Amino acid sequence: MEPERERTGRNLKKGRKRRRAPNKLVGAAEALRARWDLEERQPEAKKARLSTILFAENCEVTHGQLCELLKYAVLGKSSVPKPSWCQLFHQNHLNNVVVFVLQGMSQLHFYRFYLEFGFLRKVFRHKFRLPPPSSNFLADIIGLQKKQTTGDLPKVMEGSLPSASSKATINLQNDPIIQKYGCKKVGLTRCLLTKEEMKTFHFPLQGFPDCENFVPTKCNGIITDNSPLFGLDCEMCLTSKGRELTRISLVTEGGCCIMDELVKPDNKILDYLTSFSGITKKILNPVTTKLKDVQRQLKALLPPDAVLVGHSLDLDLRALKMIHPYVIDTSLLYLREQGRRFKLKFLAKAILGKNIQCPDRLGHDATEDARTTLELARYFLKYGPKKIAELNLERLASHQEMQAAGQEPKNATEIVQRSNTSVLECLDSMGQKLLFLARETEAGELSSSKNCRTIRCLSNKEVLEQARVEIPLFPFSIVQFSFEPFSPILTEEMNKRVRINNTAVHIVYLTKFKKKNGLRSRKCIAVYKPLSTLVFVFICRIPHLCIQYEVLEAAQLAIESLDGILVESTCIKVQRPVTELTLDCDILVNELERDSENRGTIYLSGVNETFKEHLLQQSNLFLGLEAVILPKDLKSGKQKKYCFLKFKTFGSAQRALNILTGKDWKLKGRHALTPRHLHAWLRGLPPESRRPPGVRVIPPPSEQQALQTLKVDHPKIAAWRWGRKIGKLYHKLCPGTLCLILLPGTKSTHGSLSGLGLMGIKDEEESTTSTLCS
Repeated sequence: MEPERERTGRNLKKGRKRRRAPNKLVGAAEALRARWDLEERQPEAKKARLSTILFAENCEVTHGQLCELLKYAVLGKSSVPKPSWCQLFHQNHLNNVVVFVLQGMSQLHFYRFYLEFGFLRKVFRHKFRLPPPSSNFLADIIGLQKKQTTGDLPKVMEGSLPSASSKATINLQNDPIIQKYGCKKVGLTRCLLTKEEMKTFHFPLQGFPDCENFVPTKCNGIITDNSPLFGLDCEMCLTSKGRELTRISLVTEGGCCIMDELVKPDNKILDYLTSFSGITKKILNPVTTKLKDVQRQLKALLPPDAVLVGHSLDLDLRALKMIHPYVIDTSLLYLREQGRRFKLKFLAKAILGKNIQCPDRLGHDATEDARTTLELARYFLKYGPKKIAELNLERLASHQEMQAAGQEPKNATEIVQRSNTSVLECLDSMGQKLLFLARETEAGELSSSKNCRTIRCLSNKEVLEQARVEIPLFPFSIVQFSFEPFSPILTEEMNKRVRINNTAVHIVYLTKFKKKNGLRSRKCIAVYKPLSTLVFVFICRIPHLCIQYEVLEAAQLAIESLDGILVESTCIKVQRPVTELTLDCDILVNELERDSENRGTIYLSGVNETFKEHLLQQSNLFLGLEAVILPKDLKSGKQKKYCFLKFKTFGSAQRALNILTGKDWKLKGRHALTPRHLHAWLRGLPPESRRPPGVRVIPPPSEQQALQTLKVDHPKIAAWRWGRKIGKLYHKLCPGTLCLILLPGTKSTHGSLSGLGLMGIKDEEESTTSTLCS
């Protein structure tokens, strides 16, 4: 199986002189073995710091992954695994953890009131999306479990169901399996993941930006309850390009293994992950089978109506770089509370009475794991959701974890052996308490915990006043401010306005050129690619050339470079259209450039396919380079003629920009303007929300009215006011404080809005943004 399918992560190897940069980068980013800045090679006092490049393609961090980070921040690597989605270096030099929660706000609020959130966007370099909020956001990020019902734990014999006497203490209606599937038996088709679920859980799908080179299995037959099931499991290793396939096993319903292949990765192997995969260098050396061979063989073996069964199957399909539409994922079939997942080893023991992944054996047996997932799926279909719910797997998991420890955990190392350990339990193991500050009406489940010092306040103002006094007294604090959410209608109007505004700032008009010079002007403007549309406009007295650029950086570069130049003795003018949407455009562009996330990133136009190789050959000129982000065309798969370069510091980025735009490289470029988390949102915009170039958009009446009659608690005012107040409180925190700002998102009958997170370590972040915020 994939190491720790519950996403516990794994430490990357250390080099002799420095840590390797993370290999899984944003968008089309690829890890480079570039040198660090000279100043960073000099001996210096160790400080807690976060990695610069954190996220996967969609920049989304789940609530469970947030919990991973918080537990690691409390206990460190000696007690818990490192977070799977980011790197926190020198955790032992971390002094405090403070989490600010802006309840009632979402990523939409951050984009809509971007200028008002001045302090937050300038100080916190690391930004990420959050999924829509659950019923109890705080309990999820802390890892707090629901209270268990009383009564004896059901005794599960090998291959049998619990006795009737144990069923009386179980409230089946609260079981997540019953809530999804009901009490009656279900057929195979009901157990398949829907396309929306596959999207939610990051399965590879046709047409997705990160799946351009993925191979479809060509299984397009009609699925029925009699369609054949195939168990699939893969093992991976860690290479210079991330996780790559080293073994695949495919098992039929009868238990026969029809495919068990070792696979040699295309890139240099950094870690064989032997403790999980069982693969060693000696085993893999003579192997000649490549990924493309496995893809071809798998396509030939699977019938048109094949259903693949696996545990965390999205990771297997991504390792295979294949797309398959019909899947049953046992980690999602056997649902657990609060979005967590049971381990395959536990399900095998609790449901089937089997012992797999034994500690005395080197690594996992992929064939055994594939066969086990298949048996679990068949068991679910045979006995139905009700019988599974009666097993009370949640309580059984907790009971077995305690038995494995032999007693109640007494220290940090013992307590985290339980898969459902909460941050509160981690703190308790160290003899510490959590501070929770919130309005009285928003105290919730967290306030009832015995290891939590809860202070209930009457208003946000009182929360802030108490925070100033209490935060220095606690190693871990959660401060929650609560705001009234927008009405669903107004929220939808805000959403449309933000999306339309994004299109408007990508448009420029070129004027004051003679008609006969139009072609030459067109060639001149085309240098600043990528273009989305280019149209001549002759309905005005003076002809205009309307250009819509694909990225904001290209539009701004055109304005800065072309405005006022002479074309055949005529001075042309380049400007944005003047509408309500672009009145603040100059201010917005200036603030985007000052966004801390953009400070170390530059945009380049005019790059070719050999640019990356040329860059690597002269890497000594570009100290501090961390990543080259090379976007690709979704249809053709070809590399686009622009890129982003990410550096550790602003100074390194500026030096590189001067070199690359000089006479030797002859490229066009500037500092980046679009934060990475915003890129992820804009890629998902539906086509119908875009407007034709030049359309004048008047704000919707309800939003216009709301903005004219601003109340003290209106999100526009709140963004400006509370951003400043949090900033003042932040400056009083001690150095080495890990600080997170969480906008959890909102739920309504008209749909959910995703959240947004910002984080940084005070001393680290101020060193890179002191000139920015002075």
